[in-house]
Amino acid sequence: MDDVAPTWTADEIRRVGHEAVDWLAEYLMGLPSGPVFRPVPRNLAAELLATPAPRQAQSPDEILAEFRQKVAPYPFGNGHPRFWGWVNSPPTVMGIFAELLAAAMNPSCAGGNHAAVYVERQVLSWFKALVGFPSESMGLLVSGGSMATVTALAVARHVNAGIAVRAQGLQRIPSLLTVYTGSEGHACVRKAVELLGIGSDQLRTVPVDSSQRMSVDALRKAIREDIAAGHRPIAVVATSGTVNTGAIDPIADISALCREHGLWLHVDGSYGAPAILTERYRQALEPIGLADSIALDPHKWLYAPVEAGLVLVRDAAAMRDAFSLVPPYLRTDGNPEGVAGPPWFSEYGLQQTRGFRALKVWMCIKQWGLDGYAKAIERNIALAEHLASRVKHSGDLELVGTPGLSIVCFRYAPQKLRSDQPRLNAINKALLDEVQLGGQAFVSSTVLDERFALRACIVNPYSREEDVDSLVALVLDAGERQIAQL
Repeated sequence: MDDVAPTWTADEIRRVGHEAVDWLAEYLMGLPSGPVFRPVPRNLAAELLATPAPRQAQSPDEILAEFRQKVAPYPFGNGHPRFWGWVNSPPTVMGIFAELLAAAMNPSCAGGNHAAVYVERQVLSWFKALVGFPSESMGLLVSGGSMATVTALAVARHVNAGIAVRAQGLQRIPSLLTVYTGSEGHACVRKAVELLGIGSDQLRTVPVDSSQRMSVDALRKAIREDIAAGHRPIAVVATSGTVNTGAIDPIADISALCREHGLWLHVDGSYGAPAILTERYRQALEPIGLADSIALDPHKWLYAPVEAGLVLVRDAAAMRDAFSLVPPYLRTDGNPEGVAGPPWFSEYGLQQTRGFRALKVWMCIKQWGLDGYAKAIERNIALAEHLASRVKHSGDLELVGTPGLSIVCFRYAPQKLRSDQPRLNAINKALLDEVQLGGQAFVSSTVLDERFALRACIVNPYSREEDVDSLVALVLDAGERQIAQL
């Protein structure tokens, strides 16, 4: 029978690999001089959506040529030093190579006794030490903060539901479960409580203070009201670095309140937790070590390629009990010299099939080192402070909200228009489109106190002061044009 699998030789692998790496080098080195964002042309989008799967095999050269022509020219933009939308960083070069190496090994990381399992456990141990979790705690590499939150709250539900919820289900719980998060908390919290059957009606949105931090007094009041109504509070989700403004909730005070009422404390540190490496934010972020669980995203402020999320849970046994389908009397810690290896990761989360995500995080941390990360994060914070200063000293720009970490929200707001909020909102919406499509810089947007704002989140280690100055000039020029047009 003819061999149906594509045939490769070592020389051909090297040749195609060199072509791919040549493109990679050209792409990365050419980013600063190219447009930040370039939308996919409508005719190309239509072609991509209409083209059926090929019936015949294509050569590596044909595949790479089509990639260069139809895919590579239209990136998301987050590799560019003037891309500051959402929370999207550029990839570390060793992380890129790690994706290649991990795909070549292609292990299933559900468990077993192979190197990928121990690399993931080492990465987890590094993050436990970073946030102040005990070595005996447990965790997983996951896709991102959303899956980390689902995983953590599933453990919280298992621990605090009051019944054997895995077997009996939520229908057997006599009281409604309630979960609490700040009004600046991420939307993934709502998704998680909906998926876990708690329901968004039982998610309490706690007001924030003038610095966009969760109000502990309002949280205390909400918990007491629910207890008085016969509900069962089970968890609080605090945030160390909100997506809107970079605000850090008062974790220590929230932790004390959770202990008082026996609630699970989950901290969303997906964006801000790595700033614990800096002198500026170490004290503010150290209390995250008090949490029962933490979400982190190395693919945000640690510059790992997407997807690279992480969840840590203080009580390893509770995490295992929440997910494992192996009865306790059959569980084993494995034989280091045998096939089973340490307890399987699949006993601690939703996924049975798991990729080798840990390798890219492992290589990124080795490339940067913790001291290197601290310097890079401090540079990002300093650039955000420079942007905030430029805004403050401009008569036509205005800060919206309180800048935090590396996020600055601002808007074009000449003094003569500051009493006309609807018009300012319209001007800034149009201005945002112009800046994004102009290709010279990219910021996203938000709404704070009914004010539409431009939002810059600087998580690129290659951004410089001149890039920030360029953004300010672009916004001022675009604002003047929008006023002339409206």
